Amino acid sequence: MVQMNREGTKFEKKFQFEHKYPATKIMWNPEPSPSTDLLVTSGETLQVWEVENNQRAIRKANLVGVSAGLTKTKKELTGPLTSFDWSSKDPHIVITCSIDTTCSIWDIQKQVINRTVIAHDREVYDVSFSPDRQIFATVGADGSARQFDIRDLSKSDILFETHNSAILRVAWNKNDAHHVALICMDDNSVTLLDTRKQSSPCARLEFHRAPVNHLAWAPHSAYHICSVSDDRQALIWDIKKMQPEIKAPLLEYSAEGEISNLSWGIQESDWIALCFGPRLQVLRVY
Repeated sequence: MVQMNREGTKFEKKFQFEHKYPATKIMWNPEPSPSTDLLVTSGETLQVWEVENNQRAIRKANLVGVSAGLTKTKKELTGPLTSFDWSSKDPHIVITCSIDTTCSIWDIQKQVINRTVIAHDREVYDVSFSPDRQIFATVGADGSARQFDIRDLSKSDILFETHNSAILRVAWNKNDAHHVALICMDDNSVTLLDTRKQSSPCARLEFHRAPVNHLAWAPHSAYHICSVSDDRQALIWDIKKMQPEIKAPLLEYSAEGEISNLSWGIQESDWIALCFGPRLQVLRVY
């Protein structure tokens, strides 16, 4: 864990902790508590950690995919988790996705699965809540993006299909319930969807010269999104004037390596963190 020092001049490593399997995602509580710092990681299981005095992380729960009220048998265990999303409307709810085609809705306070749904025909790679706590989107190896309503998981709406390419990432605009962003495998662009006009993209962000690896909506704006790529570029886009093809970003940053991941600060929205190679780099957006 890293933190800005008291002088506000640089980030310093406070501590580190071991994670038994490679983490597929890590996320701080989107609604932080003044008394406890919680974070969740996914991998073989869903793990909940509490950070004490910025000195160590204590694992509070190691959640195995067994539905509430069921006995723990081999058939009821879920596969390794590819990603998750933490509800900003209900801090007890986390939804996970897995290589076994399922998504599971967890109550991490009770440490049980409330609901499980078979979401795709193949592996599910990512999941994202909409601003409405009841709605979420999933993407996967079958090349489809789907929308679910927790109140009725017996059906789903297909938001978009590629037919020949897996969809790796999905991010719902938390400030605009109508817009969803996708990343397809080996695609140099970002696809934007309007949920009111399903199946047809409302725009593509085309400037990267290599496959896009990750994206994040600005937490403070409905019109800005950041994408990162193997071309070593981090690009911030302004989509206020939506067009079928947006070819020029608002801001550009060149890193020293292929950028694999990013996160846009929820509480401090003028900070963006990038990962490339063994490095973490934190950028200030002016």
